[in-house]
Amino acid sequence: MSTLQSRRSFLGYAAAGCSALALPQASQAQAEHAVTAPAAVEVNARPIPFFQPRDRARVRFGSLQYRSGLVLTSPHRGFGGLSGFRFLDDVGERFLALSDQGSWFTGRIRYDGGRMVGLDGVEAAPMLNAEGRPITEKRLWYDTESLARDGSVVYVGLERVNQIMRFDFARGGTSARGEVIASPAAIRKLPVNKGLEALAFVPKGQPLAGTLIALSERGLDASGNLVAFLIGGPSPGQFAVRRTDKFDISDAVLLPSGELLILERKFSWFTGINIRIRSLPLKSIAPGALVDGPVLFEADLGDEVDNMEGIDAHVSAEGETVLTMVSDDNFSMLQRTLLLQFTLVE
Repeated sequence: MSTLQSRRSFLGYAAAGCSALALPQASQAQAEHAVTAPAAVEVNARPIPFFQPRDRARVRFGSLQYRSGLVLTSPHRGFGGLSGFRFLDDVGERFLALSDQGSWFTGRIRYDGGRMVGLDGVEAAPMLNAEGRPITEKRLWYDTESLARDGSVVYVGLERVNQIMRFDFARGGTSARGEVIASPAAIRKLPVNKGLEALAFVPKGQPLAGTLIALSERGLDASGNLVAFLIGGPSPGQFAVRRTDKFDISDAVLLPSGELLILERKFSWFTGINIRIRSLPLKSIAPGALVDGPVLFEADLGDEVDNMEGIDAHVSAEGETVLTMVSDDNFSMLQRTLLLQFTLVE
């Protein structure tokens, strides 16, 4: 990454950090870029040929191998702020994403020889409440940060009010109406701007099957570890993820192998943005547990990263586990919407 790019990214995070501090007191700023009606969206894609521009021959980064990446731009003012991402198929093509301003995005990733080259058929729609109205009409109900899927059922976490909504996509796809689900009272006590940041649903055949795992960005327990919850399923309750090196959680994905991968980030005025992925064994998660696991991947502003907020996984036709990450540009000219793919090789 050039010095100019690093500077641009750094300034973007500085601006984002300042706005994050201001938003709780400035509700009039909510959902400025919210989608108000369903619409087709033009999305342009520029390839990212090298993940680490200073060493273009390098493709291995920890336990991941770089496959391809895209810088996404659009003339649609509502496109951006992507904070959740899930595939709607098993081959890594059809996707569902959400912006942090209460908007859905659907579309298809186009590949050439296994490398991403663009997005097709992108459509946007407002997220609707139980009355069929955009959720953004209600004060503070816009900071949609997390996304999980159980078949046609989709769960969305709202960070600023720390609530979880359930949508049945069998009833109209992105026009489905959402309902607030019952969740532990402790979730409502999470920090206003560091609350629900990651959701993962445990499918049949896995430990804790039927459980919705909810992780906070920086809700801390008395020992300074990250607060998380098991909602529904056989063993509901609260647990903690060991917090190290001041990293916060930004998303999570559950692999068929039984590993919960958590995407983490931290920002420093001196080093800029840092990204990493840790692996937590699902079998170690239980009410009252403190869980930890190895770091699989780390990156910083010397690499092609931005404010990475979403992660999902699929298995390629060759049987490889492919991780896809997306960034939230905070609707800032100084940041980028990135779509990155890596193969998990260990």
